[in-house]
Parts: sequence; structure tokens; C-alpha cells
Amino acid sequence: MWYHDFKVYDPETAPEEYVGFVYRIQDLDTNKKYIGKKLFWSRRKTKVKAKSGGTKTKYVTKESDWRKYYGSNKKLQEEVKEHGQDENATKYYREILRLCKTKGECSYYEAKYQFDYDVLLRDDYYNEFIQCRINAKHLKRDENGS
Repeated sequence: MWYHDFKVYDPETAPEEYVGFVYRIQDLDTNKKYIGKKLFWSRRKTKVKAKSGGTKTKYVTKESDWRKYYGSNKKLQEEVKEHGQDENATKYYREILRLCKTKGECSYYEAKYQFDYDVLLRDDYYNEFIQCRINAKHLKRDENGS
């Protein structure tokens, strides 16, 4: 399960305006952590039959695997696989640090948290690199400019 603000995150009550989130996964036995981002929805191209008899490309949106997701880091994935990823497992604490309204906001805050926590300089993080390319136009800003 995922936690947000120290409570179990209930996606049924979450506002639909969020496209994803920035998270931290922590191994409670070793205290090792990983910071990343995950989108709630995936959009894929698929070919469908056209009325004219040919095929055309259509986009299909469906829920991503975020409910069962344990990060993209290979070492963390191996450890999770080794210990199991039962929904009620107590070895890993999966925390939503920030809900995001755009993909750009997800990318920005993932990098921001990674830099804030010095994930590349510490041995207690699985993170091996920080990758980001963000355009200011892709970030929603409120009336205060933040």
C-alpha cells in the first residue's frame, strides 16, 4: 500500500486532477531509500481496424501499474522480488511525497527531492543518477507564482 501524509492513500478519494506522484520507497530493515516518480495513467498507441478496411492508430489510456509499483532501480526491484511484494508487506514503506498535476511537475519535483536529499552523495539511497529535462511551460503555477 502507499501512504500520503502518514495515512494510507485511498485513490478512490483522490482528486482526478492528479496525473502522478513523486514517491520514496524505504526498506525498513536496512533504512535504504529510493526517490522516483510514477504516473497514474499510461497512454499507448494501438492499431485498430478502420471503417475503410485498413488500420489506423488510436491512443488508449489505462491505469498504470502504480498500485504494485516498487521503483525502477534494478537493485531495489531484485530485493523486492526476493522478499515478495505482498500488498500488506511490512518490509517496504511506500510514501507519496507529492501529488502532481502534470508530467512536467512530476519530473521537476522528482529531481528537486533527489537534489534536496543528496541521493547521489549518500549510501542510504538506491538512486544512481538524476535525469531531468523540464520546461517551465509544463509546470502549472498558482496565482502566487508557485
